[in-house]
Amino acid sequence: MNNCCVCGSQQTFAQCCEPFIKHGKVAATPEQLMRSRYSAYALGGFGEYLLKTWFAPMAKGLTPKELSETSQEWLGLKVIGSGSSGNEGWVEFRASYRRDGVKGELHEKSAFTLVGSRWLYIGGEITTFNE
Repeated sequence: MNNCCVCGSQQTFAQCCEPFIKHGKVAATPEQLMRSRYSAYALGGFGEYLLKTWFAPMAKGLTPKELSETSQEWLGLKVIGSGSSGNEGWVEFRASYRRDGVKGELHEKSAFTLVGSRWLYIGGEITTFNE
């Protein structure tokens, strides 16, 4: 894959999210983790990665098979802001998508926690809009 990464970073997938999703590289920041998780959702088929990067107590009942499925086409990602303090991190973003021919947008304020040397996704406040 030589085109720009689906996370919108303007880097190639091989330079950006692929090392996290396919090769076990550990995200250094909550934003890196969020971008790689977005790419995993957008590309589909990476449920194992999504589950591995989820804070385990918050991922109860989720399966790699379920997380690998794509129920919408992801069209773009815009990071509004991100940061961390100690072992807590956050990312605010908007992601546009199309489901059943209808465009929509997801706005999320995500929370992350640092466990050892790994950032993990906890969850977030999500709002969705349809166009």
